[in-house]
Amino acid sequence: NLYHIQWKFRDEVRPRFGVMRSREFLMKDAYSFDLDFEGARAAYNRMFVSYLRTFTRMGLQAIPMRADTGPIGGDLSHEFIILADTGESQVYCHRDYLALEVPGADTGFSNDAEIGDIVKKWTTPYAATDEMHDEAAWEKVATSDRVSARGIEVGHIFHFGDKYSKPMGAKVTGPDGKDHFASGGSYGIGPTRLVAAIIEASHDDNGIIWPEAVAPFDIGLINMKAGDADCDRVCDELHAAFVAVGKDVLYDDTDQRPGGKFATADLIGLPWQVIVGPRGVAAGEVEIKNRRNGERETLPVADVKKRFGLAG
Repeated sequence: NLYHIQWKFRDEVRPRFGVMRSREFLMKDAYSFDLDFEGARAAYNRMFVSYLRTFTRMGLQAIPMRADTGPIGGDLSHEFIILADTGESQVYCHRDYLALEVPGADTGFSNDAEIGDIVKKWTTPYAATDEMHDEAAWEKVATSDRVSARGIEVGHIFHFGDKYSKPMGAKVTGPDGKDHFASGGSYGIGPTRLVAAIIEASHDDNGIIWPEAVAPFDIGLINMKAGDADCDRVCDELHAAFVAVGKDVLYDDTDQRPGGKFATADLIGLPWQVIVGPRGVAAGEVEIKNRRNGERETLPVADVKKRFGLAG
């Protein structure tokens, strides 16, 4: 399996959907090479399951859908789609996908049968992009189980067999001592597209809600009265403690009104906000806010450290 991460350039007539469809974008491309179809299919399945786990760890619910192979060709292809109102294409899937359990960390990637069973489970219910939509098959899905929505593609995998190895004469020698045309597959994820897709799938009226696994910073530390000796002291103390254990902190010590600071913090959308104000500091307390659910909690400074896994 060979992969690289590199900039790509596409001569889009009219760039659209923000950074999801721009002329320049970062792309992870991988290619598998096997002796025969069985080996290539096993490689495809491993990547299929890897993608499921990867997107889940990013806080995304990605649904693998039967997709058109396009100019790459081949006879097997899946797009990994997240549902979003602002999606660029129409997609169709069975409601079961919304509750399917994603394989865990104990998945046996060296066990082809186990991986094959997972892929079968994840490809049995109906799921297709607009280009591959089969109206007759869709009609067989109970109306209450149909999900017809807009979707954003976050990954695409292909199996194309010997489509390229034959004309190129690309052969590999097998354990039987014979030469075989390599059976190949390709697998792509666009990191820059993911940034836009995550924002589209995870936001509210106030701004972005970053999943913790991919947030640009872990904590937004908000000094409500920069220049106040006590507020500065507590902020410096917390900032040093957070950084010491590897937390990425965005420290707002700007001279801005409280409303503006709160609006900016919500817009940026970091998972946690730690709010330090003169009234709270006088009582030995600070406030923390969970950006996803909006819940606020006032805690002693030492307990805030404990909440984020720091020593008191």
